[in-house]
Amino acid sequence: MAPSAIPVETLNHLPLKTVNGKSAAVDDIIIEDVEKTNLVLRTFRSFIVDLCEQFKGGHPGSAMGMAAIGVALWKYIMKYSPENPSFFNRDRFVLSNGHTSIFQYMFLHLTGYKDMTVDQLKTYHSTRTDSLCPGHPEIEHEGIEVTTGPLGQGISNAVGLAMATKHLGAVYNKPGFSLVDNMTWCMIGDACLQEGVALESIQLAGHWKLNNLTVIYDNNQVTCDGSADIANSAEDVNAKMRACGWNVIDILDGNHDVEAIVKALVAARSSKDKPTFVNVRTIIGIGSQVAGDAKAHGAALGPADVAHVKKQNGMNPDEHFVISDEVYAFFRETKSRGRQLEKEWNELVSAYAAEYPELHAEFQMRVKGETEDWMKLIPSKEELPTTPTATRKSAGLVCNPLAAKLPSLMVGTADLSPSVNTAWKDKVDFQNPDFRSACGLNGDYTGRYIHWGIREHAMASISNGLAAFSKGTILPITSTFFMFYIYAAPGIRMGALQHLQTIHIATHDSIGTGEDGPTHQPIALASLYRAMPNLLYIRPCDSEETAGAMIAALNAKNTPSILSLSRQNVPQYPSSSSREGVQRGAYVFVEEPNADVTLIGVGAEMVFAMKTRELLASNHNIRARVVSFPCQRLFEAQPVEYKREVLQYRSNAPRVVVEAYAVNGWERYADAGISMSSFGKSLPGAAAYKYFGFDEESIAPRVLELVEEVRREGVGCLRGEFRDLNGGMK
Repeated sequence: MAPSAIPVETLNHLPLKTVNGKSAAVDDIIIEDVEKTNLVLRTFRSFIVDLCEQFKGGHPGSAMGMAAIGVALWKYIMKYSPENPSFFNRDRFVLSNGHTSIFQYMFLHLTGYKDMTVDQLKTYHSTRTDSLCPGHPEIEHEGIEVTTGPLGQGISNAVGLAMATKHLGAVYNKPGFSLVDNMTWCMIGDACLQEGVALESIQLAGHWKLNNLTVIYDNNQVTCDGSADIANSAEDVNAKMRACGWNVIDILDGNHDVEAIVKALVAARSSKDKPTFVNVRTIIGIGSQVAGDAKAHGAALGPADVAHVKKQNGMNPDEHFVISDEVYAFFRETKSRGRQLEKEWNELVSAYAAEYPELHAEFQMRVKGETEDWMKLIPSKEELPTTPTATRKSAGLVCNPLAAKLPSLMVGTADLSPSVNTAWKDKVDFQNPDFRSACGLNGDYTGRYIHWGIREHAMASISNGLAAFSKGTILPITSTFFMFYIYAAPGIRMGALQHLQTIHIATHDSIGTGEDGPTHQPIALASLYRAMPNLLYIRPCDSEETAGAMIAALNAKNTPSILSLSRQNVPQYPSSSSREGVQRGAYVFVEEPNADVTLIGVGAEMVFAMKTRELLASNHNIRARVVSFPCQRLFEAQPVEYKREVLQYRSNAPRVVVEAYAVNGWERYADAGISMSSFGKSLPGAAAYKYFGFDEESIAPRVLELVEEVRREGVGCLRGEFRDLNGGMK
């Protein structure tokens, strides 16, 4: 479990009694202030029930049960600075069971985070819009590392935070200069362990031997529906964690035994080769009349039980929101300890600057979230292909020079390196340095190419942790087939919610994927991502637009992006396509004075818009202009005058969108569409397109019929009546 002796440096920041001044065994750690500790626990639990009772809501039970864990962490174990919550080398704490948010808010208050006042604590579940105490922790508030709530997301974020530490430490630490060596501590409950993404992340942390990660399991065996065994009775969680490559430490009395928890966490910090899982038995709603019951989970206890809890804890039931000076004094040294940690770290960085000036300069840029001028690494239009090329290959031409040169980029794939074109020459894999693969792959923690395995959900959620370590220090780029980003959707949504910059390379994005069939043809997924707030879904039509999409994604410092790319070769349009146009979301691809129709081409289906334009002109004397529309959200950010110019809203010409996806959302910009209203089919890509009516011979007559109707009846005949010109094909 733990080594027999712990270096005194591991303990020298802790207010603990140890047996001598040079070294200390874990078993010799002693918590001296037992009475004061008990007072803190009793005060904490009484305050929690008051907070929930105030507005008749919240989650009191687990917060009450976890009180001793919180004392161990914030009083004795974690390295942090309440006066500077963004101190770079601080320990990171993640509350994966985010419904227990008042647990974290209370300790932020007790340890002196300036904005977390008693008045703010009382805003929990209130109507106040200035509350810093939302129902689940949110990244915008001081002391909160990541937004948690959807169960399993927090532990996945924690793996990303620990990865960031390992990577930065491997790149910048030198003998005597441990610039980045913080721990990540993550609280979880029974529910997190049941979510599949948690196991995906646990497996990866064990594989990578992230010994700077500790997961603390609030084991109260209760979920919303009742006892955890109603859906989970056959599992030996300790055996599972050991099988995944983790140390396991058991705590039998997690309700009161702060000393045992401290010893376990000190041992966890000292682990040399594995992450640590601390299994802490607690009682949900301890001291209440519903202790150990699901009734304590997600509802206020009621006035009678609140009084009961206070009596059980030796508090006056007629007094509310009481925190004594003695309790505040118990945590008082956390501020001075934090100042000392910062001082020592700043001195270390200054000495490092003298010894390693070039590395120091680069490190400082990383700390500030700055990068070198990356625009010079983007291929010019003249350097891009002019013959048919799959946009997934175009993305490799654009992304790989960036990844090779920019130290902040960490690029990975969900087991699809040969298909997604994200691996660059001389890449180094992110791996434990002792790892050697049977297939020849190896690497170390300096590596920036991540093999996620077949774990798309974890890939996205862990990447959020990488991005959240410090804004701009690491830019994660993930990759897989677009269809499998449906597995990753919860993580991508959480990245958008938190304004975290990540880039997702989504290949094989249409029915042109071909023989793999409808399971791999994502006709509906774009609608989800176009609707998702604060996300750029960008679908380029050729290499030049792919360059523009990457530029847009790199400039989106507070927004995740998805680059939606083709498997199949698509024509290149050097005389029409524009990377600058992509930055505006949509632009005029081919202008035509006095046009009879505007064709809106999107991504890989631009070829059909362009060929239809030619056929309409040659066979039917119909003038068609073409608009490229790679990104709806970027277009919406443009001035109204620009949008009117591109789409010619006030003209008498109808607008027809051509895209092999569900049409949802295009009603805002077009009058009619050539689209998909069914799943795809297993056929070679070109045959699949033809089968579903995507060729100029099928599209042109439908557009002609629409134009003739508008000529007869006026464009007003289409208003409020979007036409599916594919007619529900197949």
